Amino acid sequence: MSEKIIHLLDTRTAARTAAVVPDLAIPATGRLDDTRGRAVRDLRISVTDRCNFRCVYCMPKSVFDKDYPYLARAELLSFEEIERIATLFVAHGVNKLRITGGEPLLRKNIEQLIERLARLPVEITLTTNGTLLPQKARALRDAGLTRVTVSLDAMDDDTFRRMNDVDFPVSQVLEGIDAAHAAGLMPIKVNMVVKRDTNDHAIVPMARHFKGSGHIVRFIEFMDVGSSNGWKMDEVLPSADVIARIHADMPLEPIGANYPGEVAQRWRHVDGSGEIGVISSVTQAFCSSCTRVRLSTEGKIYTCLFATEGHDLRALLRAGRSDADITSAIGAIWQARGDRYSEIRTADTAARRKIEMSYIGG
Repeated sequence: MSEKIIHLLDTRTAARTAAVVPDLAIPATGRLDDTRGRAVRDLRISVTDRCNFRCVYCMPKSVFDKDYPYLARAELLSFEEIERIATLFVAHGVNKLRITGGEPLLRKNIEQLIERLARLPVEITLTTNGTLLPQKARALRDAGLTRVTVSLDAMDDDTFRRMNDVDFPVSQVLEGIDAAHAAGLMPIKVNMVVKRDTNDHAIVPMARHFKGSGHIVRFIEFMDVGSSNGWKMDEVLPSADVIARIHADMPLEPIGANYPGEVAQRWRHVDGSGEIGVISSVTQAFCSSCTRVRLSTEGKIYTCLFATEGHDLRALLRAGRSDADITSAIGAIWQARGDRYSEIRTADTAARRKIEMSYIGG
């Protein structure tokens, strides 16, 4: 199977795929399982590799400077191409689409893509830094967006400005959250990446601020995504410590997952004033239940957040291949998948050159 995938997705000679696709025994529709029995359920779609933040754990200025070679417009998938790929994934059982970036709201006319995808029988969500939500929230909701997740790494201005590294204030992200709430993009999830000795002092204030708001804060362990963020294991604060800190101030109790494969472990305030979540990719790997696949900005499929390479679907799209051919490619990719990076992470694997998070989303 792996040899067939290599030939099928060779971008240099589209003709080489013709003899391979008909031989792949991939169903036209229906559930796809990988080598560990994991079905594909969640497609994350990156619509831009650009962002207006320079977060130290994602797009540090030392790498993503004014001379960084971003993708040219012609290299990006069009909305029509994204819709076509999403439709084929939905036929294989995908029930949630998440729009990501970079910062997805920087993609011109993004609400038009949402409107296209909203025709599909799936939940549509979007992850954003919140800066453009005051202008965009209502149009996104009208187009069919279900809800949003907003990244916010501290409640105090000094820490947050250091984290985003473009001197952007907390108050404007909070305005974006309020705009999303007013537009009905609920429930809102607020993601905080926790980096020890950088913003871990902001954990309890973050939980306290959103307690009783109806919004759900999720605390994410600092991960070795990509090769630019200078990841070190001693900068990871385990989720167990996050829970202990919050519980000491605001008592918590665990609650069950909303659905199989949910990555966040859920906790609620004992007094009934809401919930929080923790995502523990480093200290409590959840590879065994991962059902996510990622579509990069220029049309490559990545079967793991920590992947070193992707599989090019854009070449098939632009070579005029049929839906059946592309479906066969998707099936071959997923059925050969055996990823379990977080289960085998070591100092050696962490040092491998991996695709950047800004390129495929979170």
